[in-house]
Amino acid sequence: MVMPLWCGFANAQVTPDGTLNTTVSQSGNNFTITNGSAANSNLFHSFQQFSVFTGGSATFDLANTPNISNIFSRVTGGNISNIDGLIQTINGKNPVSLFLINPSGIIFGANAQLNIGGSFIGTTAGSIKFADGVEFSVINSESAPLLSINVPIGLQLGNNPAPINIQGTGHSLINRSGLALVPPIQIPSSTKLRVQPGNTLALVGGDLHLNGANLVAERGRVELGSLSGTGLVKLIPTVQGYTLGYEDVQSFGDIQLAQRSLLDISGVNAGSVQIQGRQIQFTDGSLVLAQNFGNLPGGDIRFQATESIDLIAKTADGTIRSGVRSDALGIGASGNISVITPRLTINRGAGLNSTTLGAATSGNIYINATAIELSGFSPTNPADVTTINTTTLGTGNAGDVFVNGNSLLISSGASLSSATFGSGSSGKVIIRNTNTTVIGESPSGLYSNISSTTFATGSAKTLTLDTAKLQILDGGAVATTSFFAGNGGDLSINATEAIVISGQGRATNSSINASTIRPNPSLRKRFGLPDILTANAGTVSITTPNLTLTDGGTVGVTNQGSGNGGNLNISADTIQLKNQGFIQAQTESGNGGNITLSAKNLLLLQNNSLITSTAMGSGNGGNININAPIIAGLKNSDIIANAVRGRGGNIQITTQGIFGLKFRNQLTPDSDITASSQFGVSGTVQVNTIGIDPNSGLVELPVNVTDPSQQIATGCEGNEGSRFVATGRGGIPQNPNQQVTSDVYDGLRLRTWDDVRDLSAYRKTGELNAQIPASSKVLVEATTWHRNADGKIELIAVQPAHVQPSLTCATVSN
Repeated sequence: MVMPLWCGFANAQVTPDGTLNTTVSQSGNNFTITNGSAANSNLFHSFQQFSVFTGGSATFDLANTPNISNIFSRVTGGNISNIDGLIQTINGKNPVSLFLINPSGIIFGANAQLNIGGSFIGTTAGSIKFADGVEFSVINSESAPLLSINVPIGLQLGNNPAPINIQGTGHSLINRSGLALVPPIQIPSSTKLRVQPGNTLALVGGDLHLNGANLVAERGRVELGSLSGTGLVKLIPTVQGYTLGYEDVQSFGDIQLAQRSLLDISGVNAGSVQIQGRQIQFTDGSLVLAQNFGNLPGGDIRFQATESIDLIAKTADGTIRSGVRSDALGIGASGNISVITPRLTINRGAGLNSTTLGAATSGNIYINATAIELSGFSPTNPADVTTINTTTLGTGNAGDVFVNGNSLLISSGASLSSATFGSGSSGKVIIRNTNTTVIGESPSGLYSNISSTTFATGSAKTLTLDTAKLQILDGGAVATTSFFAGNGGDLSINATEAIVISGQGRATNSSINASTIRPNPSLRKRFGLPDILTANAGTVSITTPNLTLTDGGTVGVTNQGSGNGGNLNISADTIQLKNQGFIQAQTESGNGGNITLSAKNLLLLQNNSLITSTAMGSGNGGNININAPIIAGLKNSDIIANAVRGRGGNIQITTQGIFGLKFRNQLTPDSDITASSQFGVSGTVQVNTIGIDPNSGLVELPVNVTDPSQQIATGCEGNEGSRFVATGRGGIPQNPNQQVTSDVYDGLRLRTWDDVRDLSAYRKTGELNAQIPASSKVLVEATTWHRNADGKIELIAVQPAHVQPSLTCATVSN
């Protein structure tokens, strides 16, 4: 973006164009504007030129029109309006709103000031429309205009509207604590473009360039809108002045805030901000500040861009973030933050942050972007990382964080999170995204993360991530964590395609975890944490077709304090742990968490990988329940449910086949399954093998072996040898009691052998020879008896005289 620089102007003047009853009188650099054309509560002025010299003024004197509520001023001469002095209204009975319309462009210098009772709308529109159809136009200004008594309803911009530039010395916010969590302190600045509390300050035109600008609408509303082509921007009256609507706009321009520009809507009840453009960029510590000191909720802060929103870097001294800061300092909640854009980029320590310091809740953050990227840290203070965050430091709860999009990348220590440093709970973190990647850490050792965290007595709420692909690399984490007494939240992940967790940072493994962990000394000192850890860890639930953990990648529930470990539930088609991949539930002294794994196809552990539920101290080891058709453990990969002084956990495995893993009482260099306790009672290991019943379909064989010579008929010498022919599927049909086997082996589809030859060629026709079966043996009745030499009785029968002889081959052939 190219921004014209402010320079003084020698011919600064305010002159009427003669089309309306506008009167201008001059005294040095001060201009007094009277009369004009009134229509009920509306007053219309028309100028050939409208510029205010440095230190000068343009005063709308309403002595002759005291009942006016709105002043509509157009500039028709084709020159840019340069405002580096005071614009004010006097002698009116009502708070007066001022519209300054110049389609040739407007520049506000560092000394520009407003002293009007109502709202101010500066625009490079070509006309303003009213509810009765009347249009107050700059383009068609030769004839006397029609005037309206109605309220304005819209700003009509023409092709390629001129830009608006605001220049100043930048804000004077400081943060003496050095902690990004602590609200900045405002030091009064003499260079402010401000409206009275509860009103609107709006700038609508082509590209908007804010370079060190201070726009202040205490308890009111700031509106920035940029168009690149023809469109009607709606004016919607509100209690705070006007809200702008862009439903009828097709093309937008660019908006840039640089050099510590500030949009300040703080107050007893904080106001609202809306920024609408094509590309919106905040750099150099430029930000929206909404500090709510009242008892009502703060207004919403809304960014919407048709191409991109970029929040970049901090001030040179590293104390003020670029982006948005919405704070609840009373009993009213801080405002919600909403971002809608195809691409959102936040880096170099910038952030979207909503915080409460008392009993109020902080506002929610809503992100709807196709591509979202959070990366990096402050160049001057690596401990201040890029964030999207809701936080509580008091008794109120932190707001929720909602993210929707296609791709989400968090890197170099950046954080998307909700946290509590008080007795209030953190907010929920809910992400629905197609591709999610969390990678790396900052130089100060802060790992990139999506998290819900408690540093105090308040509990962490749930973290929900729905995505297609999730990658966690090089020390990144998706986690719900407790560092003190507040319980850790539950973590639920549903990845419809795959989850890959791989690599390590300098201090941590890449991980999905719900943990209660002891902070390192630097973190404990940074946030003033005691060396006490009593919280319980939350539950992790993961559903995905493919889960792969490699090179230290970890899924776990951990408690390094006196509380209990959480539970871990994983449901997948395939689970693979390679090169020290870990699934773990560990506790320091409480009871170990339980692990439940369900794999439809395969559970594979390789190269020192581990599934473990262990307890140190007097805690009991957690239970491990695994259900997978095939389980393989290779190269010193173990399944462990051990304890030190407590009882070892129980391991229950249901599978069709387990390979490489064996139950052992103690760990060995091989792949082991153990459920031991060093000084207590060991747990149990139960393996249930399902599949083919080896006893099904068996037939009991006879005790006596049959003589095969009595079962095979002797072939006839006059014919060819006997044949056995099997056709069709081939082989002998399977036993119906056996399990049907697959025709797929090692990825190859096997087909049974079929004999498709025409067997008629091998058949021989000839005379059919009858085969007469042998007659059954004829029983003969006994006719007498006698006693043999052994003293036993024998029956004696006489053979009949005519018995049919047995048939032979010779007989048949005859």
